[in-house]
Amino acid sequence: MAKQYLFLLLSLSYLFSPELTAATAASQTGASKKAINFIQSSCKTTTYPALCVHSLSVYANDIQTSPKRLAETALAVTLNRAQSTKLFVSRLTRMKGLKKREVEAVKDCVEEINDTVDRLTKSVQELKLCGSARDQDQFAYHMSNAQTWTSAALTDENTCSDGFSGRVMDGRIKNSVRARIMNVGHETSNALSLINAFAKTY
Repeated sequence: MAKQYLFLLLSLSYLFSPELTAATAASQTGASKKAINFIQSSCKTTTYPALCVHSLSVYANDIQTSPKRLAETALAVTLNRAQSTKLFVSRLTRMKGLKKREVEAVKDCVEEINDTVDRLTKSVQELKLCGSARDQDQFAYHMSNAQTWTSAALTDENTCSDGFSGRVMDGRIKNSVRARIMNVGHETSNALSLINAFAKTY
């Protein structure tokens, strides 16, 4: 039973990454070509442009050609990904039959991903405050906070992956957790790039 449950959990990890091209996303949402082109162009400056386009094209109608909405959406998508990863990893702590080092690594990872969710949430709040800033100094203050929290979240994700280093940790648990964490890390990196780009527009 435990093995079947584990297999189900690992299988579900692939359901959060549907492969949609920008063109497919545009046709499904009825997004304008101008909005899609804006997202594609903006994503070229990120570390993982293909993932960036894939994640954000479905929100093209909301983003349009706004650097602010693009950054906010990228951060919201990242937070959602982190929250689903937190749930996935938390469930693994209740699995039976794990190696002692796996149990320790998973528990440590839960703490790190909790910090990630907390920091990304704070970053979302700070980014919203940028939109209501009365002047450049206030904008810069909230923007700096958003950049700091997002960067800190990226560090948490790397720390979680490091906990599974070494061949002794090889196996499905390591592969599944690392795949999830890596995806959150890539999303976070892209969000940070788009936040930085938005910062230059004020």
